[in-house]
Amino acid sequence: MVEKISGIMTKNPVILKAPASRNEALKLMIKHNITGLPVVDENKRYLGMITRRDIFEHPKEDQVALIMRENMPTLTPDSPVSKGVEIFLSTKRRHIAVVNDKKNVVGIVTPYDYLKLIYEKKVQDPVENFIKHPCILVYEKTPLKVVFRMITLTKINAFPVVDDDANLKGMITDRDIFENIKVEANEESSQLGIGEDEDAWTWEGIRNVLKILYVEERLELPKTPVAEAMVKNPVSILNKSPVYKAAKLMIDNNFSQLPVRDSYDNLVAMLYDIDLLEIFK
Repeated sequence: MVEKISGIMTKNPVILKAPASRNEALKLMIKHNITGLPVVDENKRYLGMITRRDIFEHPKEDQVALIMRENMPTLTPDSPVSKGVEIFLSTKRRHIAVVNDKKNVVGIVTPYDYLKLIYEKKVQDPVENFIKHPCILVYEKTPLKVVFRMITLTKINAFPVVDDDANLKGMITDRDIFENIKVEANEESSQLGIGEDEDAWTWEGIRNVLKILYVEERLELPKTPVAEAMVKNPVSILNKSPVYKAAKLMIDNNFSQLPVRDSYDNLVAMLYDIDLLEIFK
C-alpha cells in the first residue's frame, strides 16, 4: 500500500510562470487537458494555485496574480497520503502542489489520484456509506441558463438530469454548457482577445472556456433545454456496490462523480471522488 504522496502524485506537472494573464493559464489548461496549475516565480518557487474554478469565480480579472490562491497548503514528496486527505477535506479544493525543500514544484495531487489506491485495496464498504451531499436534480426541460446559475451558486459542476417521472436520463456538466453557448465568432475574437493566428487547439478549446466569462458578464446564456446538451444514458453505480467498483468506474471513464441508483433503478444520490477520501482518514 502506498504511504507517501510521492507514490500517487503527478510528477513534473505543467506549471505557469508569473507574471501571466488569465488567457495564458487557460491555454495551458486546454492544451494539456487539466483543470489547475501551480504558479511559480522566475526562480520556479511556488507562489500559488490557479484552477478553472478560480477563474470562473473572478470573471472580470485578467491577471493570474489577482485570481490564484496564494495561501493553499502544500505537500512534500514524503508527506503521508493522509495529509493530502486532510487538506482536501478541509479546503474543499481539488489541487495541491507538491514542493521540495527549495519550494520548487515537483508534483501535483488531486482527489482523483487516490482512486487507484481504493481500487487496489479492494475496499468492500458499500457506496451508500460515502454519500455526503444532497442530490440536486435537474429537470430535462430546465434552460441551460438556469443550470449554469446553479453551478455558479452551488459550486457543483455536475448534476443528474431526470424526466417527468424522476427517471435518470442524463448528466449535465459545466463543460457541456460551454459547448452549447452561442457567441458570434467575430465577437469572440474581439471581446475575448483571441487572435486569428492562434493554433487550432487553442481556438477550439479556449473559446469554449473564455466565452462563458464574456457571456456571464453580459447575461446572455442560452435558453436551450438541458436535454439537448446533456450526456445521455450516463454510467452509474448501485448503492450497495463495493466502493472499489465505483473507483474503477471513475478511473476507466475519467469521471470525478457518479450517479448512484438503488435496486429498483431509482436515482438516490451522487457520489464524488472527494467523498471517497474518508477511507484514508
